[in-house]
Amino acid sequence: MPSPAAASPATEADLVDGSPRRRDVVVLGSTGSIGTQALDIVRRNPDRFRVVGLSSGGSDLGLLARQAVEFEVPFVAVASGERDELRAAIRVAERPSGRMGEPEIAVGPQASTLAAMQPTDVVLNGITGSIGLMPTLAALEAGATLALANKESLIVGGDLVRAKAGPGQIVPVDSEHSALAQALRSGTHTEVARLVVTASGGPFRGRSRAELAEVTPEQALAHPTWNMGRVVTTNSATLVNKGLEVIEAHLLFDVPFERIDVVVHPQSVVHSMVEFVDGSTLAQASPPDMRLPIALGLAWPDRVPHAAPGCDWSTAATWEFFPLDDEAFPAVRLARRVGEAGGTYPAVYNAANEVCVDAFHDGRIGFLDIVDTLERVVDDWDASPEVTPNKTHAENVETVLAADAWARRRAQAVLGLG
Repeated sequence: MPSPAAASPATEADLVDGSPRRRDVVVLGSTGSIGTQALDIVRRNPDRFRVVGLSSGGSDLGLLARQAVEFEVPFVAVASGERDELRAAIRVAERPSGRMGEPEIAVGPQASTLAAMQPTDVVLNGITGSIGLMPTLAALEAGATLALANKESLIVGGDLVRAKAGPGQIVPVDSEHSALAQALRSGTHTEVARLVVTASGGPFRGRSRAELAEVTPEQALAHPTWNMGRVVTTNSATLVNKGLEVIEAHLLFDVPFERIDVVVHPQSVVHSMVEFVDGSTLAQASPPDMRLPIALGLAWPDRVPHAAPGCDWSTAATWEFFPLDDEAFPAVRLARRVGEAGGTYPAVYNAANEVCVDAFHDGRIGFLDIVDTLERVVDDWDASPEVTPNKTHAENVETVLAADAWARRRAQAVLGLG
């Protein structure tokens, strides 16, 4: 799959009176961190974007309703809840000065997939977890540009997702992969020596494995840089998230794993780097603010002015870089093994992790048990005759989902939760 960095500048068809044409946008996971920041971008750029669809899990129907009313959205989807309850919430949120038309409402497990199939220019997938796979495939099938914040769907879908995507159709929204895509504009694929993915190190940077044994869920959620949801924040503490990002970088940019490095950068200002064959390294730097990569995802290949504050170059600052401690944080090493195996292995890794994160926050396992269990489940997948005889090849979505389900059952059994 060609890198999104290969996308060309806006053509005349993309311009109106010399300015970028306004794009229709569907936001999946609109009430979460990525979704709310995306809508802030739209709110501040009504001439650039129009929201034509929203979806959420259903934990905050009031917020979803207010979003639907503010942006006069014609299609609203929710995974759990009642249709009448959402309609009532929209009526309560409605402004008396300007009555919007009754939106079409979809309710149920397929709601986000239906939203992704709506006629639109861009689908921003801000859902957390592997449940984002079907909406990702639906958006690609419908021909929309996919602004991908839901890394899990690419990782577990692997070649299935890449086969659906046309050239430049997937634009990464993770800050690291957005940084790589920006830097890759400066050279051809054959000129790339290596990708360098930065990691903040999370709240436990510098701690030994022994010192991590007593970590609490509250401590794991105290990320020093980013404000994210529970799963992603915990994954950042274990560095499972960085392992997923290594796999994502391989799939997005078609660079082999041995040429993808991870370096710890506590300030989170340099979001990633590309080293070229002549020894030059290009780094993308900006204060840690997800609105910048989100705006790029919505407008790619164009930039949105004032999407986020830039660096203050008038103030003295120090940027630090450290090697990754694989002994204390083995999740990245395990992710490389999983990514190199390919096929259904990334789905197993991701699904087992989701079970472990929930168990950790429920107080049923310790912090170190998360990655230890992931490795045990991956090892068991090696030996299991179940689901498919060829685990390194994902034949179809059903094969991936079966591996996902197996990994969840196996993780629960290993942890004694079944």
